Amino acid sequence: MKTSASTSANTTANMVDYETARRTFRLDVPGRYNWTSAVLDRWARQEDKLAMLWVGPQGEERRLTFDHFARASNRFANVLRGLGVQPGQSLFVMLPRVVEWWEVILGSMRAGVVWAPGTTLLTPRDLEYRLNAAEVRVVVTDAAGAEKIDEIREACPAVRHLLCVDEGSRPGWIRYGEAMERAAGDPSTQPTHSDDAAMLFFTSGTTGYPKMVLHTHASYPIAHTITGRFWLDNGPSDLHWTISDTGWAQAAWTCLFAPWNMGAAVFIHDGRGPFDPGRTLEMLERYPITTFFAPPTAYRILVQEDLASCRFKALRHTLAAGEPLNPEVMTAWSGHTGLRIHDGYGLTETVLVTGMFRALPFRPGSMGRVAPGYDVSVVDEAGEELPIGEEGVLGIRIRPHSPVGLFQEYWKNPDATARSRAGDFYLTGDRVRMDDEGYLWFVGRDDDVIISAGYRIGPFEVESALVEHPAVVEAAAVGSPHPTRGQVVKAFVTLAEGWEPSQKLARELQQHVAGVTAPYKYPREVQFVADLPKTISGKIKRADLRQMEADGRRNDRREPR
Repeated sequence: MKTSASTSANTTANMVDYETARRTFRLDVPGRYNWTSAVLDRWARQEDKLAMLWVGPQGEERRLTFDHFARASNRFANVLRGLGVQPGQSLFVMLPRVVEWWEVILGSMRAGVVWAPGTTLLTPRDLEYRLNAAEVRVVVTDAAGAEKIDEIREACPAVRHLLCVDEGSRPGWIRYGEAMERAAGDPSTQPTHSDDAAMLFFTSGTTGYPKMVLHTHASYPIAHTITGRFWLDNGPSDLHWTISDTGWAQAAWTCLFAPWNMGAAVFIHDGRGPFDPGRTLEMLERYPITTFFAPPTAYRILVQEDLASCRFKALRHTLAAGEPLNPEVMTAWSGHTGLRIHDGYGLTETVLVTGMFRALPFRPGSMGRVAPGYDVSVVDEAGEELPIGEEGVLGIRIRPHSPVGLFQEYWKNPDATARSRAGDFYLTGDRVRMDDEGYLWFVGRDDDVIISAGYRIGPFEVESALVEHPAVVEAAAVGSPHPTRGQVVKAFVTLAEGWEPSQKLARELQQHVAGVTAPYKYPREVQFVADLPKTISGKIKRADLRQMEADGRRNDRREPR
């Protein structure tokens, strides 16, 4: 074993007996609730209690207390009030892993302003859709993001205020640092109701643009106690590191609510560019990180490094989520580190729903068992429960009571909200089976969402970008199996008259998609076809293409493309 348990680590497990935790755990939701006053301010009253150890791109370090974030969030709430932003209006934040991301989110919550995050990979076209769909009033970003916003700001009439966290002046933009320095007024927190809107997350759409997932002030932040206590196994002396882009719900999960509910500090490495496995292992050796989350793609890369020579400073618990993780990767990781990778499952619409908790007998490759506070079953499309061992959709029971942490609705999309519910269940869209011990095993998506290197990609946006090119008549995007990324986007394309298939054209189409939508969505492979399989009503049968691709890959012994 190459790890050494830190004396400061959480040595008392938060779940000693799984069945007892399931039977006795309850979450209370008061009528009025604001997480910043209920949790953040409570930890801030402990003098000098560490909230974040931040390491910058050049190795610079900052140690930030809960008191820092309490004071900074009060100041940003006053910034918003000074601008005339009202509770319930929307703010869009697009920043890399910089401290201001947390200050902005916490200040928005304190002011009762609804925040929506976006990845820095978004293009101007992506941004135009999101800003208008969410009726965004305020945008906070950096200089790189400001350039993109300036391209489409005239097309976003609801936007009134633009703030940039980088130094230097920009026409029409407020300097974040100066606004914070000028922020006046006594500390105050908006007395938000528990069911007031707090945050909007964008999730990938299969037949349209991304849906907006609306969470409220109490249910979602409170329920991440489940995530932090039982899965992360965090306590006040832990230092937790999650590798996640700030644009995704995972950052809210395990870079904010889950560890801070438990009083743990978060480790943040503002590394720019592609994932660096060597740098990641160096951080685990240098800093007293006790718990570590990474997407499965990262572990697939990490196990190719020289793990045998690593001496982790304090690591005691490792986790993964977002897509299935190969059992052989788990075996390689544990063989060199002595640590198991504990899988977890949840959605943008939820907190942790199932997990391989430390109190459970370990089952490599399983999603684990249902989390305390939730009740799930394997159901059919009508919401009828299926027998043990039979494959179906994972359903979360919502009747007679919806669990704390489940989203309120797909905002401005009542049809999608209604379609997600059947019988007594919310349908997750993930196909699973449950064994006779209650362990769940992932089978695949029930829809066409592509999961690639942890990114969830809706085929609609890829296809829409492709058909804008004059060479393309029709296009279909599906997930193609890949040994490291899990899946990559593959596009099947039919060409217009006068165009011929070629590698040059395939590259041109890839560059076109990367230019008009976020680069992570571009098709890594393009296959030209004479026709696409369709239903009798003319809809493209992506399921047939997925199956054809999976069968082809099983029979293909060439190197991965």
